[in-house]
Amino acid sequence: MQTRTPLDPMMASIRQTRTAGHAGRALAGVALVLALAPGWAMAEPTLAARGGANAAALPPLLLPAQWSQVSVPMPEQASAVDAGRSSSGSAPTEVALWWRGFGDRELMARVEQALQANTSVRSALAAVEQARALRDVAQAGRWPEVGASASVQRSRSGDAAAGNSWRAGLDAAWDPDLAGRQRAGISAGEAELQAARYGLEQARVDLAAEVALSYIELRGLQARLAIARANLAAQQDTLQITDWRVQAGLASSLDLEQARAATEQTRAQIPALRTSLSKTAHALALLGGQAPADTQALLETAQPVPLPPAGLVLSFPAETLRQRADLRAAEQRVLAALARVDQADAARWPSFQLAGSLGLAAARPADLFELASLTRTLLAGLSASLFDGGAARAQVRAQQAALEQSRIGYEATLLGALQQVEDALAALAGDRERLARLQAAAEAAANAELLARQRYASGLIDFRTVLDTQRTLLSAQSELETTRAALSADHVRLYLALGGGWTPDAAVPNP
Repeated sequence: MQTRTPLDPMMASIRQTRTAGHAGRALAGVALVLALAPGWAMAEPTLAARGGANAAALPPLLLPAQWSQVSVPMPEQASAVDAGRSSSGSAPTEVALWWRGFGDRELMARVEQALQANTSVRSALAAVEQARALRDVAQAGRWPEVGASASVQRSRSGDAAAGNSWRAGLDAAWDPDLAGRQRAGISAGEAELQAARYGLEQARVDLAAEVALSYIELRGLQARLAIARANLAAQQDTLQITDWRVQAGLASSLDLEQARAATEQTRAQIPALRTSLSKTAHALALLGGQAPADTQALLETAQPVPLPPAGLVLSFPAETLRQRADLRAAEQRVLAALARVDQADAARWPSFQLAGSLGLAAARPADLFELASLTRTLLAGLSASLFDGGAARAQVRAQQAALEQSRIGYEATLLGALQQVEDALAALAGDRERLARLQAAAEAAANAELLARQRYASGLIDFRTVLDTQRTLLSAQSELETTRAALSADHVRLYLALGGGWTPDAAVPNP
């Protein structure tokens, strides 16, 4: 229930016609009060200056002294593999533009294209514009609201002649925000705008990583497809030799059927790999805001899996996590929730308003410009809620609960970031060692397969040995390329976990 009570004669409506001198002074007084009032209100302390309330609202950022995987040693064999596949003379990759460190022009072009045309980035950019507009709406409430009106009225009472009434005027109203409700709303809007900006940067970070992961998967599938085709050619040669030996009576039909079965099994892998390759290329096109047909050239040109520079330092300080865009966005959401609590609390206090009007009223249009037609009004009002059933207090509790949810969300984001880094470092350690072992296994399997085919052609061993060595070679080579792709993907996930992919100083600027 709202009641409006007159405080003193100045708060009552004053409407009368005076001389030109009095009218001018009255109008000047109203204009001066309404013009200077916003500046006076803006001189009040901001929410950020209220006793460090913002800092107290944030949970402590507890970071480990060091990661459980302090450094990921590179075995000698894996180092040789990486050095041969990564860009020569590369310096350690910058976290902000980590994809350039892979030395793959196609990867760089794909990431840049996606950052410009992807729909999720464009949607996040629209969210920033929406948050900016809402912040501006909150800021506009601190200024006087000025309106203009004009009307003409024709009325008649009983048998009297009809009369006309012409009116024109300006109205102004302003809330000095003594309780700080509007200031708290502005602080909340500013924090939400900052959160939206960081959300845009996080969308770009996630997108760059997703493009890189899809691209690495595509190159890995191309490598596995090439391996399957090469093994198929070798098995076809073995099948031909077996056929000749059967015709010469040196081998049985069982050997021939086994050779044919192994050949067809390898041939069956090729369509499955081509299907996966096409789907991955289509996903890349979608990430780049393109049609699936635009990736046809990418399918026709096979390139090795891009690997990071061999000299990359993998021991990053835990403080690096502070640059994660999602962590900064969560922090801004806590500050916005804190401001909403202050806004709800300020709404419980009485509100004070100033209003004024300056107008002209006359029976004829020609009389509007006479001094006698000049009217002016100044109104000061105070309104307060005497009883609302506890709604205002409940609203404060609701905002406090929302603040606690934001704090918990901040903690969850931090814990999730720590897990992502630890997982990426652990995966890097395992895949580097696995890559070294698979490299040695693939070399041994290739030598064994070559020797087996030579001895089989000379009749020194049976076909079962040849079949086993070919299967071992295909499996070892496929696992080797899969692990190479996994190692590159581990680096991408590490950069993502560390918040790489954007520069805090180059974020969306303030308007």
